[in-house]
Amino acid sequence: VQLVESGGGLVQPGGSLRLSCAASGSIFRIAAMGWYRQAPGKQRELVADLTRGGSTTYTDSVKDRFIISGDNAKNTGYLQMNSLKPEDTAVYYCHAQVQVSLWPVRLSEYWGQGTQVTVSS
Repeated sequence: VQLVESGGGLVQPGGSLRLSCAASGSIFRIAAMGWYRQAPGKQRELVADLTRGGSTTYTDSVKDRFIISGDNAKNTGYLQMNSLKPEDTAVYYCHAQVQVSLWPVRLSEYWGQGTQVTVSS
């Protein structure tokens, strides 16, 4: 299973970006997909998470600014980031919990390579 992120870049404070994460390979179903970020000198942290059933989790600092969504048919997840702040600058990683076959019912975890988001004037 491979996860490929896209959509990062340089944006001014207050601007928006939309990250995408396309999953491919041996996938029976994706149980959950989320986004993490890691800023220089800091630990990787959860930004947002979406389960297949539609439940979402956001870290407090991005609530009301970021929206996580997914397209089950395309095995693709998205992170819409609005009102970006300099403190949002980080490498953003896609993470997925994947069931690769009908049996056994077991979830494996996968990570993307990361995409840089820089918020600066």
